[in-house]
Amino acid sequence: MDNNQYCVIMAGGHGGRFWPLTREDRPKQFLEIGGGGRTLMRLTYERFSKIFPPERIIVVTLSRYESLVKECIPELSEENLLIEPYSRGTAPCIAYATYELLRRDPEAVMTVTPADQIIMDEEVFCDTVRNIAGHAVSTGTLVTIGVVPDRPDTNFGYIQIAGGKKNKSVPMKVKTFTEKPDTTLATIFCKSGEFYWNSGIFACRAKVMEEEMNRYIPEVTSLFKGWETALVQSQRLEFLEKVYSSCSNLSIDYGVMEKTDRAWLYPAKFGWSDIDSWESLYKVMPEKDEDANFSNAGKTLMEQNHHCLIWAKNKKKVLAVMGLQNYAVIDTDDVLLICPLDSAEIKDLTAGVAMPDFEDYR
Repeated sequence: MDNNQYCVIMAGGHGGRFWPLTREDRPKQFLEIGGGGRTLMRLTYERFSKIFPPERIIVVTLSRYESLVKECIPELSEENLLIEPYSRGTAPCIAYATYELLRRDPEAVMTVTPADQIIMDEEVFCDTVRNIAGHAVSTGTLVTIGVVPDRPDTNFGYIQIAGGKKNKSVPMKVKTFTEKPDTTLATIFCKSGEFYWNSGIFACRAKVMEEEMNRYIPEVTSLFKGWETALVQSQRLEFLEKVYSSCSNLSIDYGVMEKTDRAWLYPAKFGWSDIDSWESLYKVMPEKDEDANFSNAGKTLMEQNHHCLIWAKNKKKVLAVMGLQNYAVIDTDDVLLICPLDSAEIKDLTAGVAMPDFEDYR
């Protein structure tokens, strides 16, 4: 790719939906899921390393996860690890990355990605990333990758293309963004054939992102006033502390993508999963047995189970499971979770971890 092309990996999310595997000190991107002992963070870095040279891959994360990122990507240079003092959503995260890139290269082009997704068909994926970056450069637009939905999932954002479902040109102009609709609306979206899931992966010129942020979220960009000189190493920490202390929590989708008229969509032709639930994790797991069960446990006794996910941290412990259908059994050192695999209410159960008696299990 051209020398002004950069990748920005957002690695500051909490990912609490996978409790008890995820904890406050080790969110989803630092789990080893389906990667031969490699974390999702590591897999993301390796995937984009096929497209971008190491000196043009930037990771943005929270200060509390700095050591975890370094553990996953020991070759990442200090200057390419951008540390946020607090979690304030993707809008300030992308603003920080945008200004840092503009400081380094006024002609920078940024491809932005979450750190916690599973991608199949990586060759097709890499071609797609090159394509969206190329279109963003030639047209001055924001080009996102859309995924054809296979269920009315309310944990994803939805993107409606202009021209209706018969419009199959690549890329396609975006008509609307809808962030996390309710089940009724998500069902309508899926049936219409006009909507795609928002993958969270997009490309644009850094200057274009700056223009759109100034237009739609000046409450964020105004806090970064003076970034041209303040983002030097000697002043950076103090400057970011002031910015993030004053910034409200805001996603780039709510703040910019839902409002801009410069958004386009490129449909994904590769396998993609944001693994937003135990059921979606089950779907991407290989090597299920003849009863459609997946287990990563070292030793199991399994009878009369069907379509179950069995996950165990201690490979020496025997897990004996009988008579379950469509269930998740998640066993860690200090927590055992047993719940329906497709339960949409699991967050109501795990919300109880916020109670004082469960402080050690967060």
